[in-house]
Amino acid sequence: MKLDRIIAVRNRKTIYHDGDRCIKVFDENYSKADVLNEALNQARIEETGLHIPKILEVTMIDGCWAIVSEFIQGKTLAQLMQEDPDRKQEYLERFVDLQMEVHSKTCPLLNKLKDKMSRKINQAELEATTRYDLHTRLEGMPRHAKVCHGDFNPSNIIITEDEVPYILDWSHATQGNASADVARTYLLFWLDGDIEGAEEYLNLFCAKSGIAKQYVQRWMPIVAASQSVKGNEKEREFLLNWANVVEYE
Repeated sequence: MKLDRIIAVRNRKTIYHDGDRCIKVFDENYSKADVLNEALNQARIEETGLHIPKILEVTMIDGCWAIVSEFIQGKTLAQLMQEDPDRKQEYLERFVDLQMEVHSKTCPLLNKLKDKMSRKINQAELEATTRYDLHTRLEGMPRHAKVCHGDFNPSNIIITEDEVPYILDWSHATQGNASADVARTYLLFWLDGDIEGAEEYLNLFCAKSGIAKQYVQRWMPIVAASQSVKGNEKEREFLLNWANVVEYE
């Protein structure tokens, strides 16, 4: 296995390209349980029929855990949007259609989104009253069992030369309410500095899905609080500000 072509470096992991394989190598102290859970998520999502890279093996390389999957040749939607801004609306429509396709699937063995968010809210650096309000709101949200990606953004979509879209990075996948997944994507646009894109995305998703914008907005403080547990200090500060606005409209 050759690790001489780095294609991405992310938080505590490095991704390599070796022929027809993609090798994600985790840091030495990365949680073994988290690595195995990510591989299991991906294997389970394969069974839904969505276009995703197939898992080939889970192994250890020089004392570090690694997930080996198919290498998908193409460009990310983020790259395409950057290269051709005039087609951003077209790409955004495709992006929303793909997310709705994800939400149309079920995968009963995935972890439950509500359970995961409840644990994360407990860990968030928030006042006890705010955490209580967020738990109350979360508990009051309808329970669904739709596949939720958890990190659905244009850099996680690869379009091949044959125009086939592949969805990457299923480490945060859960089953639950699709509007929570939409709220997460909206916040990711904000974190990337594309506030206009965030609004365009949310308006487009709500128009296509028939989901009320206010309903997605009710999820935003919950999602922000749960996501604030990870990430750098700047991101954490931004997300905690959102989490504190429990009555956000």
